[in-house]
Amino acid sequence: MLFCGVDTSNYTTSLALADGEGRVIANLKEPLPVKAGECGLRQSDAVFAHTRNLPLVTARLRELLGSAGLCGERIAAFGVSATPRDAEGSYMPCFLTGVAAASAMADLTGVPLYRFSHQSGHIMAALYSSGSESLADAGAHIAFHVSGGTTEVLLVRPGSDGVFSVDIIGGTRDLNAGQAVDRAGVMLGLRFPCGPALEKLAEESAESYSFPRVPVKDCMCNLSGVQNQAEHRLADGVSPCDIAAYVLDYIAAVLGAMARDARAAYGELPIVFAGGVMSNRRIRAQLEKLGDCRFAEPAFSADNAAGTALLCRRKYLGEHNG
Repeated sequence: MLFCGVDTSNYTTSLALADGEGRVIANLKEPLPVKAGECGLRQSDAVFAHTRNLPLVTARLRELLGSAGLCGERIAAFGVSATPRDAEGSYMPCFLTGVAAASAMADLTGVPLYRFSHQSGHIMAALYSSGSESLADAGAHIAFHVSGGTTEVLLVRPGSDGVFSVDIIGGTRDLNAGQAVDRAGVMLGLRFPCGPALEKLAEESAESYSFPRVPVKDCMCNLSGVQNQAEHRLADGVSPCDIAAYVLDYIAAVLGAMARDARAAYGELPIVFAGGVMSNRRIRAQLEKLGDCRFAEPAFSADNAAGTALLCRRKYLGEHNG
């Protein structure tokens, strides 16, 4: 018995499979093409790219099943990222592409289709990757979703049918962390998405920046200042590697302050970090000092459908075994 997840974010076309035991056996991705010098895609371009990518990724998934001798395995249900967040009015056109594909596959095979948020998929992928799935059933925890499209602090609690509930308790007032990374990276001549290249550039720096005060209050932050500082430093002749280190250390300091605010308000709960920015080892090293933190591996931090496949399994088993 297999469970298929579909995710069509503004950055990546993703398909994944989880087996009946809750193991991710496929986690396939195809990035959306972005022109050099640009910092993302318009929604219409993302929808077009997903329409081209989905048949290609589906063919790769079928090849993988064949090579693993799993072509005869039944897909019991499909799960799809239908919205960006678990919030009323949350909507992005790019997710409609995945919904259309998953709906067609579920209807054709006569199996259930479950809809989740992209954000819940990120949280589930992080729980799985960090070996912390028990947190989904064991009381509240704090989650950070940190990416190009989102910088939010979340209170996650067990919900019905094995799927948790998510409440937003903090976030950004302006730029998202991933936007700050990408804008700084493009300014330094890197290609979007800039996260891995900016991290590599920062490794060349001998600097380590500390920020005794950052613009964080009650789990809310401002990140536009780091972009302004990066621009000023470049104009002043500061080396690109030092600018990269400055940007990443600043983001780490802001996230750390938000985490301390969240624990002050909700208690010393475990913290799970999800989203593409959390692939960054420099940021992660700073946040590990908080204690009792869980981090997804890079393949499960960046956009993926693995979390959606795992949520699909939990929802299906909750309905059929409950």
